[in-house]
Amino acid sequence: MKKIFANKYSFFVLAVLLFWAKSYAAYKMDFNLGVKGSFQEGLLLLNPFSSAIVFLGLALFLKGRKSAIVLIVIDFIMTALLYANVAYYRFFDDFLTFSTMKQAGNLGGGMTGGVLSSIKPHDLLYFLDIIILIAIVIWRPEVKKFQMKKTFALLIVAAGVGLFFVNLHLAEKDRPELLTRTFDHKYVVKYLGVYNYTIYDGVQSAQNATQVANASSEDLTDVVNYTASHYAKPNAEYFGKAKGKNIIKIHLESFQSFLIDYKLNGEEVTPFLNKLAHGKEDFTYFDNFFHQTGQGKTADAELMMDNSMFGLPEGAAFVTKGENTYQSLPAILDQKAGYTSAVLHGDYKSFWNRDTIYKHMGYDQFFDASYYNMDEENLVNMGLKDKPFFKESIPMLESMKKPFYAHLMTLTNHYPFNLDEKDATIAKATTGDKTVDNYFQTARYLDESLEQFFKDLKKSGMYKDSVILLYGDHNGISENHNRAMSEIQGKEITPYQNAQNQRVPLMIRIPGKQGGVNHTYGGEVDVMPTLLHLQGIDSNEYVNFGTDLFSKKHDQTVAFRNGNYVTPKYTLVDNTVYDTKTGKVVKQNKKTEAIKARVDNQLSLSDKVLYRDLLRFHKLSDFKPVNPSDYFYGKSKDKEEDSSAK
Repeated sequence: MKKIFANKYSFFVLAVLLFWAKSYAAYKMDFNLGVKGSFQEGLLLLNPFSSAIVFLGLALFLKGRKSAIVLIVIDFIMTALLYANVAYYRFFDDFLTFSTMKQAGNLGGGMTGGVLSSIKPHDLLYFLDIIILIAIVIWRPEVKKFQMKKTFALLIVAAGVGLFFVNLHLAEKDRPELLTRTFDHKYVVKYLGVYNYTIYDGVQSAQNATQVANASSEDLTDVVNYTASHYAKPNAEYFGKAKGKNIIKIHLESFQSFLIDYKLNGEEVTPFLNKLAHGKEDFTYFDNFFHQTGQGKTADAELMMDNSMFGLPEGAAFVTKGENTYQSLPAILDQKAGYTSAVLHGDYKSFWNRDTIYKHMGYDQFFDASYYNMDEENLVNMGLKDKPFFKESIPMLESMKKPFYAHLMTLTNHYPFNLDEKDATIAKATTGDKTVDNYFQTARYLDESLEQFFKDLKKSGMYKDSVILLYGDHNGISENHNRAMSEIQGKEITPYQNAQNQRVPLMIRIPGKQGGVNHTYGGEVDVMPTLLHLQGIDSNEYVNFGTDLFSKKHDQTVAFRNGNYVTPKYTLVDNTVYDTKTGKVVKQNKKTEAIKARVDNQLSLSDKVLYRDLLRFHKLSDFKPVNPSDYFYGKSKDKEEDSSAK
């Protein structure tokens, strides 16, 4: 043992191994990272090594006593970061970000007590390696005297950097676009580790801070001028017709409009939604409604539906712009019409940074997975199955103060569209493409869950006094499955046809109004001004990039996130213009070029608002900016309030 600890080589190797061990222990004991399969487990084993080698390796450039002391100091700093994440995760089910570190002062009262109460006896093990290293330095003076050549130290650090890129390459194979789409903090930690996650978050924070810091109120002028000129006056027939009614908005995960009235082997895939699309229950069905999402997919859809602005060209604004100032639908409904609001979702609150951005949007409550029965038999794909989700959501809706705005998010019809055999009531398709073949079973399951939910809503008495809105968030079948889709649709999936396939359903039931099919072209940015006008709230004073779908002046140009567009007359895909009705290529002209210029301007201005956080400069006399510290999502607060009431 004396020989083993007699030089810096063995001292450094031991430090790296001990540091790796406690990092891996944290992954397994204190973090719920959702590791699946041997490949992900291997990455989990690998990722602490690169950080340990690089950061501890910096001490090797020093000599003698300084080197050993600096190594221990670096180890302590990284251990403190690890343990801070452990303590934070136990209470908030998420990882620290630079923005949350800045807001540490907000952890007052019960939350501080909650964090402290999460300390466990085994936490001492996180600091055990530091004690061991200090003991070696004290008892083995040889370590203090050892000096390593700087070229060799450089090779060690370079090896650590190389190991990181190997780790990143393997991670991207298992989770493409890991760093550009940023699904969840947990994904980055699972694939790259806590320390690399912290660096990544720091880079993002710096980039965001630079853009925000350089912004001024003058940057908002072009935006306000555009939205004022783009405004569509409400239709008097619909304006205020849903005033004071509950709003129940239902998110149909990955549901595309081609499923409506589609028959697989002679059998309707979605018989209940088909009836709604044909006017049953007085639903208005917009059959030319398109999703407009980018990399953020579901998160982009949520952003557009509640804020009437586009997602970002890269990544998800829900994550990178989660702490912006917003003038969102739940906050406006609260301040202008006395609505309470909630999101109901069978997944955990940190996914897509929802527990942060919902507070900035003014949602009063967030009923996430912690409120539902998440036993194994109730789970599939991304979380809770739709049938138990809807069933358990009824009492939560009943608990809300009326009038309310509730956003319910389904999950079962999510890629890869797996479904337990006992839940399947229609045969799979037979194209040979597993994704496409499975899609019809999960869509049928969603359809059945909706039918039962409507029955339960009626039984509860909430149905008759509620606006009910159903929408598809984004496409479920990508271009990678064109061969199978051409078999399903009986036509070639050309670039034109792929654009047409981006239709998703939008169905709205307005109490007292007759339903039917509405052929107006529109997209997700148009929903917020539509709902505001139904409540009798004029959208003109707010920054909206969409227009009221019922307005006679509604803009029927649907902009896609990549700059393509669809109108009733023209469809632009990758600089080729098609006739929307026939699909034939048409020559570009002044009209198509003017549409393209408007689309580019619309997207650019929306990006400007998000990147520079411009709504903080938009002062309104009758709207108070949302204070996120007024909101808390978690059962612990419920318990505290119950205790104080007693």
